[in-house]
Amino acid sequence: MKTILSFIAVCIMITATAKEPVPFSGKAASSGIEFHQGSWEQALKLAEETGKHVFLDISASWCGPCKALKKNTFPNDEVGAFYNENFINVLVDGEKGEGIELAKTFRISAYPSMLFLNSSGELIARTSGYRDPEDFIALGQQVLEQK
Repeated sequence: MKTILSFIAVCIMITATAKEPVPFSGKAASSGIEFHQGSWEQALKLAEETGKHVFLDISASWCGPCKALKKNTFPNDEVGAFYNENFINVLVDGEKGEGIELAKTFRISAYPSMLFLNSSGELIARTSGYRDPEDFIALGQQVLEQK
């Protein structure tokens, strides 16, 4: 009998502390930077079609600053709004798949390496290391001013 009463008490507590669902506003929540899901060639073609530059992040799975960018900077709403509007964003692992060849092509010696290229694949600017959201937006603005 005690077991049944304990079970009922737990159910009542769960029900009493449950949060009400938040109504859907019809607007999707921003999730930061939206990275291109196709090949590098497709990203360049899309950049040419849209008249945007390309932001290329070359990282590695073991890299601490890479993980911090992915956790703190790339998901930021303001970063996403700025980069999604102005760049075709590409994220690759420099030690896997197509990333290996891109790391060789751009002579990557540190992770994360962040490159900004025109739609022809020509390098405009490059940097490496962690950037907080504010600094990362400023970096993108500097690249756009070089047009």
